[in-house]
Amino acid sequence: MKLTLAAVGVFTGIFAVQAAFAEDVPVLAELFTSEGCSSCPPADAVLRQLDRLQPVAGARIIVLSEHVDYWNSLGWRDPFSSAEFSRRQAGYARILGSEVYTPQLVIDGRVQLNGSDGRDIQAAIARAAGKAKLPVQIVRAAREGGEAVVHVTVPALPSGKADVWVAIADESGQSSVSKGENSGRKLAHVAVVRSLSKVGPVSKSEGCDQTVRLPLNPANTGASRVVVWVAQAYNPVLGAASVPLAGGSVLP
Repeated sequence: MKLTLAAVGVFTGIFAVQAAFAEDVPVLAELFTSEGCSSCPPADAVLRQLDRLQPVAGARIIVLSEHVDYWNSLGWRDPFSSAEFSRRQAGYARILGSEVYTPQLVIDGRVQLNGSDGRDIQAAIARAAGKAKLPVQIVRAAREGGEAVVHVTVPALPSGKADVWVAIADESGQSSVSKGENSGRKLAHVAVVRSLSKVGPVSKSEGCDQTVRLPLNPANTGASRVVVWVAQAYNPVLGAASVPLAGGSVLP
């Protein structure tokens, strides 16, 4: 097959954009939030802006909304909440020497901030982007029936051991809250985590190259995204990647 000069130009442009995108360092931003917390909607808005605007030069900000369940007894049961995310937040609190509160943003598993403090968050993301990261590749992310089929490759580590995590997140979420502190408000979220799985180890002697099948949230009929990251036992994120969940293969 022969390519016209116009087609060559299109492909050249695509590869140039991909090369520029590849230079950005992935930074994972996990927001612990709740629809029962009146302080959380501003942080939800900050997370949406980080995701949409990507305001930190040199960083590819990968966001996740993890809705905790300890607000559920105070008038409104957050439909996105899970005890799993409350436990994950408590683990971060122990490691980082912080309190458990909402809205709390954890960046690369290394630092925690109030999720509404946009200026401090961007400064922390810029610092995180200055650290070298392990290349994480999502070779395929596809829907097959009620499952997500995800093929992940991660090289061996320079030293030590770590785990590979995969999150399936609704691209967006909304609720019209009728009770509790946010009663009467319509709330919007981005990258709402619905499943979180530890899919395998990596070490100095062995990387990870595997396909995993993960159940999809049956309540979500819209778009989803896949987020993969590598973290050591004490939680610093060594590398991360994110792609939309599609009907077939996608580029990392």
